[in-house]
Amino acid sequence: MTRADDLSEPSLASTEDALSPVAMPRIGAPAIARVALDTPLLTLFDYRLDQAASPGQLVQVPFGRRQVVGVVWELTHRSEVDPGKLRDVTAVWHELPPLGDDWRDLMQFASRYYQRGVGEVALPGVPAHLRTPMRWPRLLAQRGVQRYRLADGALAALLENVPARLRAQRRLAEGLAQAGTLDADEVRTLCAKAADVLKQWAAAGWVVVDTVPFHEAVRHADEADSEDDESSATESAEADDSTDSALADTSAHRDVAPSDAPRAARTLTAGQADAVAAIHDALEAAGARCLDAATSTGENDAARTGAADDLPPCPPFLLYGVTGSGKTEVYLRAVAEALRERDAQVLVLVPEINLTPQLEGVFRARFPEEALVTLHSGLAEGERARHWLAAHRGEARIVLGTRLAVMASLPHLRLIVVDEEHDPSYKQQEGLRYSARDLAIWRANRLRIPVVLGSATPSLDSWRRAEQGRYVRLAMPERATPDAVLPRVSLIDMDIEHKRQRTVHEGLSQSLLAAIRARLEAGEQSLLFLNRRGYAPVLNCDACGWISDCRRCSAHMVLHKPERRLRCHHCGAESRIPHACPDCGNLDLAPLGRGTQRIEEALAEQFPEARLARIDADSTRRKGSAQALFAQVHAGEVDILIGTQMVAKGHDFRNVTLVGVVNADSALFSHDFRAAERLFAQLMQVAGRAGRAARADGPGDVLIQTRYASHPLFASLMRHDYAGFAAQQLEERRVALLPPFTHQALLRAEARRLDDAMTFLKQAREIAATPALHDTRIALWDPVPMTMVRIAGTERAQLVVESPHRGALQRFLTHWMGELRALKAPVRWHLEVDPLEI
Repeated sequence: MTRADDLSEPSLASTEDALSPVAMPRIGAPAIARVALDTPLLTLFDYRLDQAASPGQLVQVPFGRRQVVGVVWELTHRSEVDPGKLRDVTAVWHELPPLGDDWRDLMQFASRYYQRGVGEVALPGVPAHLRTPMRWPRLLAQRGVQRYRLADGALAALLENVPARLRAQRRLAEGLAQAGTLDADEVRTLCAKAADVLKQWAAAGWVVVDTVPFHEAVRHADEADSEDDESSATESAEADDSTDSALADTSAHRDVAPSDAPRAARTLTAGQADAVAAIHDALEAAGARCLDAATSTGENDAARTGAADDLPPCPPFLLYGVTGSGKTEVYLRAVAEALRERDAQVLVLVPEINLTPQLEGVFRARFPEEALVTLHSGLAEGERARHWLAAHRGEARIVLGTRLAVMASLPHLRLIVVDEEHDPSYKQQEGLRYSARDLAIWRANRLRIPVVLGSATPSLDSWRRAEQGRYVRLAMPERATPDAVLPRVSLIDMDIEHKRQRTVHEGLSQSLLAAIRARLEAGEQSLLFLNRRGYAPVLNCDACGWISDCRRCSAHMVLHKPERRLRCHHCGAESRIPHACPDCGNLDLAPLGRGTQRIEEALAEQFPEARLARIDADSTRRKGSAQALFAQVHAGEVDILIGTQMVAKGHDFRNVTLVGVVNADSALFSHDFRAAERLFAQLMQVAGRAGRAARADGPGDVLIQTRYASHPLFASLMRHDYAGFAAQQLEERRVALLPPFTHQALLRAEARRLDDAMTFLKQAREIAATPALHDTRIALWDPVPMTMVRIAGTERAQLVVESPHRGALQRFLTHWMGELRALKAPVRWHLEVDPLEI
């Protein structure tokens, strides 16, 4: 047992006590609240409770000299700590419904599996505004969404009283006049001090503040989107205003049919029909079984959660459909079926923020009467808190978000959808390194509800589970659009191009340029894929060999020509492009390699009449810029699109008939055993952007430039043979005893000196070899420096632990971590379970 120390911190309950269920205290009896706090410690903290509280409630408690927010995890009558050292709970947030048993179970599982403290998992899953007690009254008052509008006839007076030099306030006034109504987050993007300014304007009678109930606010947003969509055809000059509406009208963007579409557009393929029927049956069976169990125990969600433990699990569905097969339509019909149950909620996960506006538009169009919220890191904190609260209170029936949404409180959750389940973005790479996909599967299993994992290129982990019968595979081998077929995939052998002395312009072969020219003449769109942003990976001096290395990282500074800057994509360091070589003074500095900026420049030279757009992390830094660019592509305002992985998945470009892939060879011979899997998925996904609409003159085309045309990966790709590729990769991994045939954990150490990091890892390895921890089923690799050994001036090393038995690995890690925490070393270290990058 650990108790309060000399720093007057609250007492710590033992880990065993903290994880065991404790009965509720008798009414009127003094209680001890065991509270989860956001600290690295693995224990709960004991506080004296002199008011009513329930497990799952947010509380304000003293922690050292600070007041912090925690979650009541358990209530008990006793504490093993001296009563004189216990401190009182400062406040209980009674007005907020407690976080449910299923949410706490999820947090508890994640803390055990990923070897972190339960508070370190649970509290970051709650929006920052909810962890700030001073904001509680305001959040409670905002049971709806605050909207601002100009009073009738007030615009002229307002503009007259706002000087031109106050540009932000002028922008705010003009924004209100243009949009009609704006919410709190929208006005803040126009003016940083909007809250104070609007109070003054409201007092002067120029602005009216309305509080709209949440469900009505969602409906008003849908109506506004529809109005914007109608006006966008005639007001093309207002591109920024029409962006959201253009994306909201996504029935043509995701291969789905809105409810008022013609009957032919709603016809399902055989694969879609089978998938919809299977998910329907699972939802019906799960609802019936849980209803029977809950009825016998009290007919409420808490009872249902407890009763779910005694029900058979619903195996996950692996929705394996080729690109363009209409997976989104299956999601929509599954969601519609789930929402037939009163108060039911659905969670839909997407891998990246830039995919949320498009999918949000699809769901809003199909379910205009249902409250929908989004949850992702791109939201302002106030907006995220409101959306989270709407989900927690059951007001929002559809929750759409990125990986952090899996941590949301959803008391009536009945279905989970994980789109592009193979995507590595579902794995958090900082802090708690969790897999949102894996937690979604665990959560669905815990609640005995269906989970749908959709992908054209499933992860090999999921594919093997389907082969074993642990997942139900639902195949959709044909495209949903009538007469649309999979594109032709062809290789351009760059070795042959050089041998035949064919001109290669900035890495673009004559065959590829000719294909682009043909599409321009036909009025069709082309997409060029290069997963490397910037102008060139490095700047080089031919005279002395100097290259633009980053001083803080084991990496090169990337040339960004339009901005005339060198940037490190790892630590963010920047510098101006030197006029001469820093070492020898040579003026002839040359870029080596190519990025998206250089390809864009080359295409502009070759096709000066073409309309070009580049979509990468550099061109989409501003909020809303990615949506605006995608809207231009969908509207046919772009002839040639150049992009990174941002354009490779989830987008339905109806007029793209050609996809060109530049520099596809970089991942073929990587040291990472998952590199081939990622490359195949990436190429298959980007190839799927071609020919998604039916064409009279045949399928779309995919041209891949490579120097290794005989590589087996390309052979499978040309046949669209994911199953064959997966079988070959799984056999290689079985022979090499790599995941999914073994389970891994990765211990990383960071220090100012590499020797310190290596010494710590060697000590960790020696501890693992002691008799108390030794297990023949556990294997530890030798500590080694990481491939990118230095980032931001910090040296990094790693140690891999693996075992064919997941349970044995977990037990070893639990005991090993206890020993490692006792080590004193000048390093920062963390453990990652199921690492994706080694």
